[in-house]
Amino acid sequence: MPKPLFRGGSRSGGGAGLIGVGNGRETLDYNSPSKDLSGSTSRSKVDGTAYLLFKFGLALIVVLAVFGSLYWTISISASSSRVNIFRGYRRLQEQLVTDLSEIGELSLGVVKLKDIRFCSSEYENYVPCYYNVSDYYADAAGDLREIGGSDVDPTGAIEQPKRDPERMCLPKQNESESCLVLSPLNYRIPIRWPTGRDFIWKENVEITGHEFSSGSLTKRMMVEEEQISFHSESLMVNGVEDYSHQIAEMIGLKEASCFNEGGIRNVLDIDCGFGSFGGHLFSKHLLTTCIANYEFSASQVQLTLERGLPAVIGSFGSKQLPFPHLSFDMVHCTRCGIDWETKDGIFLVEVDRLLKPGGYFVWTSQSNTLRTLGENQKKSDTIRGFAKNLCWEVLSQQDETTIWKKGSDRKCYSKRKSGPGICGKSKDVESLYYQPLHLCIAGTRSTRWVSIENMTPWPNRVRPNSSELKLHGVQMEDFSEDAIRWNSIVRNYWSLLSPLIFSDHPKRPGEEDPSPPFNMLRNVLDMNARFGGFNAALLDSGKSVWVMNVVPAIGPNHLPLILDRGFIGIQHDWCEAFPTYPRTYDMVHAHGLLSLETRKRCSMFNILLEIDRILRPEGWVILRDSGHLIETARYITTQMKWDARLIQLDIKSDERLLICQKPFFKKS
Repeated sequence: MPKPLFRGGSRSGGGAGLIGVGNGRETLDYNSPSKDLSGSTSRSKVDGTAYLLFKFGLALIVVLAVFGSLYWTISISASSSRVNIFRGYRRLQEQLVTDLSEIGELSLGVVKLKDIRFCSSEYENYVPCYYNVSDYYADAAGDLREIGGSDVDPTGAIEQPKRDPERMCLPKQNESESCLVLSPLNYRIPIRWPTGRDFIWKENVEITGHEFSSGSLTKRMMVEEEQISFHSESLMVNGVEDYSHQIAEMIGLKEASCFNEGGIRNVLDIDCGFGSFGGHLFSKHLLTTCIANYEFSASQVQLTLERGLPAVIGSFGSKQLPFPHLSFDMVHCTRCGIDWETKDGIFLVEVDRLLKPGGYFVWTSQSNTLRTLGENQKKSDTIRGFAKNLCWEVLSQQDETTIWKKGSDRKCYSKRKSGPGICGKSKDVESLYYQPLHLCIAGTRSTRWVSIENMTPWPNRVRPNSSELKLHGVQMEDFSEDAIRWNSIVRNYWSLLSPLIFSDHPKRPGEEDPSPPFNMLRNVLDMNARFGGFNAALLDSGKSVWVMNVVPAIGPNHLPLILDRGFIGIQHDWCEAFPTYPRTYDMVHAHGLLSLETRKRCSMFNILLEIDRILRPEGWVILRDSGHLIETARYITTQMKWDARLIQLDIKSDERLLICQKPFFKKS
């Protein structure tokens, strides 16, 4: 009879047998040798002991590893700048994740920005390159004192600079020393355009009571409760409207509305007052850029920008202005305080460089009314002599105003018997950035030497034809493609911005229902303008804005094309501060700027910090660039307390869009 099948087992006590299965019944087998059973039992005990030792050793290794990790984390936390030591597993775990995140960000080249502090109140109107802690500062009496001397304030407070300071950009400060510029205590969101052109909040600008009491501003504005009104401004004797009509008649036009017929679109207003002349010309479809010195208080540039009108800081000092030659149809100066007769007329030579052929120089001064022999008459005769040597023609003189017309014939310069020579090729260039003034005539070799009478009038000037584009080395196909692309982009921008504007700020307390989104924007800065396509698309879409088109100093220089299209613009190096006051732009746009600037010497952090300085509270920023740069920018803007939204434009493209809004932080 066959034996049943056996399954492995163990004895219990001394008499239990193995359990076998056969024929569906359990059986006990007593025929197995006793020596085999005892040997199996001994081996089983040995194996069990080894298994327990293995488990204990493994557990010990795990415990040591855990305690080692915790000790490493605590040692990092204790050796860092933080003073808090976290206790408890959950807090330690959170801190470990944070430390590892920092390590990962540093490995990607991203600087960890610890809470960026707010600047002190001295920086409310801080303008780097003009208003900074430099090698010198001005004391209360206006005398310059050298830093390091016994008279220097040990607190390092910013002092009022000297009058008419030259632009001087110091090396960028360390990021750890950077701060966010706060608004003044009683700052308010500017009044929306067009009402904001005539009324601004007094607390938004730097104006002292002394300036009002001295009477220097009472002729130009009135203070009505908390607002400054420009309705009653009488910059000229008979008002700005009559003044502009007078200029039109002196040029040979019927009235001010005919300026475009005379080929005039772009105007440079030197020492513009508070922008009322340019504001009036805006209604005549002229675009005026105000340029004035940095001023500590009652700044012409700050008040003009607060009114929603174009302005930048600049001066006729020792440097050329950052505009190419042949940029403006008219240069205007009303009691601008420039000594045109000094330095062999070099300031008039700079005006000649900026004027297009056939352009006008309008000079209004009290010295023009004097007919007696004396100091003023001598100055006036000297200026007229310099103008004649520049091939300018006196058109007319009425009351205090004299108008010259720049010649359109290049042969005039070879027929002169005296005056400055023609610039050599090394000095006659359009790509210039605060180069020294040169006592020579520039632009005569340019292909853009076209009289304003022969240029396409506004608004058709916005769309140059192929022959006009050829003067700038631009192909019609590239230009048309750029224009179509920007029209599509601007439509997408507004479809994204409109719901954000209404959802974030549907209505501020005490105000009427919000106007359409485009009325919430007036001053727009395009940091990398290229052909000016963003500006043109905004106009095509009916937005009531003006755009400061900036051409980076290290990129292709299309600023001459932008100006010839009837827009305004400036050349700028974004490694330096922009020549404007804090809180002067409603929107800042940058397409491809980070790729252009950060690949060289510029820090993205410093660029974004500068945007924060010039952006108004509740203002908008649109950044468009490659994915990894936008991700880095998003990280920095979060540390700067901006509200940021990242948008992927096309799954096939590496470009990303970052839309940010600067919050309105109020002082407590």
